Amino acid sequence: RADMVDSPNLYTSDHSYITVDAHFNTSHFARGLPPIPENCPTPMGVKGPTVLPDPDEMVQKLFTRHKFIPEEYGSNLLFTFFAQHFTHMFFKTDLKKGPGHTWGGHGVDVSHIYGPDKHTENLLRSNSDGKLKTQVINGEEWPPHVDEAPVKMLYPPHIPREKQMAIGHEFFGLLPGLIVFSTIWVREHNRVCDVLREVHPDWVDEQLFQTAKLIVLGETIKIVIEDYVQHLSRYNYKLKFNPEVLFGQAFQYQNRISVEFNHLYHWHPLMPESFHVGDREYSIPEYVFNMDVSTQQGMKNMVDSLVQQQAGKVTNNNHPKMTLHVAKETIIHGRTLRFQSLNQYRQRFRLQPYTSFEELTGEKETAAYLEE
Repeated sequence: RADMVDSPNLYTSDHSYITVDAHFNTSHFARGLPPIPENCPTPMGVKGPTVLPDPDEMVQKLFTRHKFIPEEYGSNLLFTFFAQHFTHMFFKTDLKKGPGHTWGGHGVDVSHIYGPDKHTENLLRSNSDGKLKTQVINGEEWPPHVDEAPVKMLYPPHIPREKQMAIGHEFFGLLPGLIVFSTIWVREHNRVCDVLREVHPDWVDEQLFQTAKLIVLGETIKIVIEDYVQHLSRYNYKLKFNPEVLFGQAFQYQNRISVEFNHLYHWHPLMPESFHVGDREYSIPEYVFNMDVSTQQGMKNMVDSLVQQQAGKVTNNNHPKMTLHVAKETIIHGRTLRFQSLNQYRQRFRLQPYTSFEELTGEKETAAYLEE
């Protein structure tokens, strides 16, 4: 599939033609197809309506959940939060510059664990035995308090400071499921440091830290390929991460995150209407920015609950109410970015274009609305 991706990258969202910036200015997301030129007769180029449908109406008709639709291939909330935790490593839209820009990197750099820059990373480090800072709550290790590691976090004003954790991504205080994965990786980093220190007692803090970080990066890639992508793809072929294949070979690789990839990954329908943890049920408003769900329930209860609860299906009319604003923003951003039509992308990736909306949706009601 690598030959389907332009390398070097050809387009950015600022130009409908090839530019040098597309390759060298990595503050841009890449693009699979260039934007529709601004001087075209319709928003979609030369076809389609002169005025696109109202985003609020589209959200109401196409996205709003009326009844929870479960995912049919066994995806659970552990998968859901792993996906969110992992992909926010490189989906970091810089909305101050516009939806075509990123404030992050373009690869698996584990910045969602260690922070987006050296300053944040240093604040999260304990500077002892290569380890990251932690705090103990109810007999378990969790990421440190923001007073112990004063990194930038996006907590709303009503969240008491004593209920704020310092995590590698500013957004990850939002949901207890994200705190779970942040905690797992902090604990894993520190466990690896203990193993390295036993094997290499002469290593100083810096070498222990950097080597543990490299190992955590490798573990991340292995889990993503062999478990996460394996589950997503539903291939009968067993996927393997085997970097030894390239040992001793002259090999270079550059990755760029595409803005289309960023938009497609809005998988909010995976979220349920409520979260069952232990003997409690939390509504979405009770769950968000609530560190106590994790620390009071404990890691075992949290992981068990995420494994046992089924995720929603990523389909139309299955978006929970609390995330409908994200669906609307995504529609608006897609128009700002002047994405080409779905059929243009299907042709770009050697797929047959759809000939009708019913062929796209597989049913008549939604197809009729889209046709209208």
